Amino acid sequence: MIQLTQNKFMLVIITSALVLGLLGFWYYQRNIYSKEILKLEILGPAEAELAQEVEYTVKYKNNGNVRLEDPRLIFEYPKYSLLQAGQSLRQEVALEAIYPGQEQTLNFKTRLLGKEGEIKQARAWLNYQPKNLKARYESETSYTTQIKSVPLVLEFDLPSKIDSGKEVSFKLNYFSNASYPLSGLGIKLEYPADFEFQSSKPRSLDKTDWDVGLLNKAEGGRIEIIGHIKGEIGEQKQFKAQFGSWQDGEFVVLKETIRGVQIITPSLYISQQINNNSLYVAKAGDALHYEIFFKNIGNDVLNNLFLVAKLEGGLFDLATLKAPLGDFEPGDNSIVFDWRKIPKLQFLAVGEEGRVEFWVELKDDWQISSINDKNQVIRTNISLSQAQKEFVTKVNSKLEMSPKGYYQDEVFGNTGPLPPVAGQQTTYTIIWQVKNYYNDIKNMQVKAILGSNVRLTGKIFPEEANLTFDSNSREVVWKLENLEAGQGVLGTAGPSVAFQLALTPQQAGNLTLVGTARVTGEDEFTGLMTSAEAPVINTADIVQ
Repeated sequence: MIQLTQNKFMLVIITSALVLGLLGFWYYQRNIYSKEILKLEILGPAEAELAQEVEYTVKYKNNGNVRLEDPRLIFEYPKYSLLQAGQSLRQEVALEAIYPGQEQTLNFKTRLLGKEGEIKQARAWLNYQPKNLKARYESETSYTTQIKSVPLVLEFDLPSKIDSGKEVSFKLNYFSNASYPLSGLGIKLEYPADFEFQSSKPRSLDKTDWDVGLLNKAEGGRIEIIGHIKGEIGEQKQFKAQFGSWQDGEFVVLKETIRGVQIITPSLYISQQINNNSLYVAKAGDALHYEIFFKNIGNDVLNNLFLVAKLEGGLFDLATLKAPLGDFEPGDNSIVFDWRKIPKLQFLAVGEEGRVEFWVELKDDWQISSINDKNQVIRTNISLSQAQKEFVTKVNSKLEMSPKGYYQDEVFGNTGPLPPVAGQQTTYTIIWQVKNYYNDIKNMQVKAILGSNVRLTGKIFPEEANLTFDSNSREVVWKLENLEAGQGVLGTAGPSVAFQLALTPQQAGNLTLVGTARVTGEDEFTGLMTSAEAPVINTADIVQ
């Protein structure tokens, strides 16, 4: 029994020794080579500007005496790097065997996206198999680059104090001075509590997001926002905006700005009338009489005030401006009303109201240069003490009509004596053409009365034109339905219709073929009717 126990004990000792030996041999195999023998590092710039091209150099060296076989390098660009089409952030490169003492480098170029001061990390891994060993080893390293500057501008044009419950109109300006074009740009806006969004120009995606798209160097834009804000007197409200780029569905913030405003007790109420109308809609060529009213609705007397009225809009003909009690500053299109000239600005008691006025005309020959210029407005920005108010006046579209009469033409071909002879028929071709300048028009039509002894022959071009004739009233009506802004103005001919008339006069002379033509339509932007007239066409006006 004792002998059997001793045999088992010896078996355990031998087995344990064998296992320990195998483990020792495996440990020896795993550690006869140190991965520190392979030196791996990344070289690159410590700082970079937004979107500036940077180059990373991956450097590796075999400091041992064993060849490294089947090496594979993985390089990972910093997150949100701008890469060429088809490239991924993680690049894998199969290398040739690395001999003892051999040193090699690989270069990787990119452009970095991120906020100013943000740290961007590049990483590299190199795995390999030392000769005569089955185990694979891996070395890794990293390198950081700081974004030192972001040449983007994002700033609020927003007053520091706002009356509670007052309509707020503010702007958010953006600009890129980056040397590389930035695409996929967008802007996000965070409003304070109790802010009610009403509208923006351009339109937002969901009241808080705007698509900017591509910006080249020295390009920018503006977002205008209108809303209402409420709050307790003295309460601070904070607006926050972020300027960034969409990368693979993620918004990468490049620039951020915050602007605080304070809710104050309103002390001034400002209103405006144009030509005795607070809801006036202007039109090209208008003569405008502006009246700016201001009332002290606070609890204290107001003294020595300056009122500044700034005019904004390309339709103003500033050469016609008249402000007998104001000083005009053409540099920024501002009219300054001084308390030294206007008593109510010098002393405005509680509950009292004052008024200033000026006159200016709108250009009649102003033309849009692209479809983006449609829906024109003119603005008056009023500043009085801490109070600010912007008034936006819509501008009705401008229509033009060009009627022409022909005898010889390539449309129908006319017959009969010229000049017309009593009792004999002569036919003529009339062409109506219209132009629309500023806004889209709907429900558009042209009307005119035919002269005595004049009738339609029924020839119309194009045949599908909606042209009708009332035999009783002798009125010709051409319906166009809708007409977009810029038609006939932006390098293309406006819509036209040609129709043939037959005149059988009772007597010779200069006779009326078509009376005054009037084109009308409903402006989709202003909601008002707009119209234009064209002169009478007589037989003497016919182009032969």
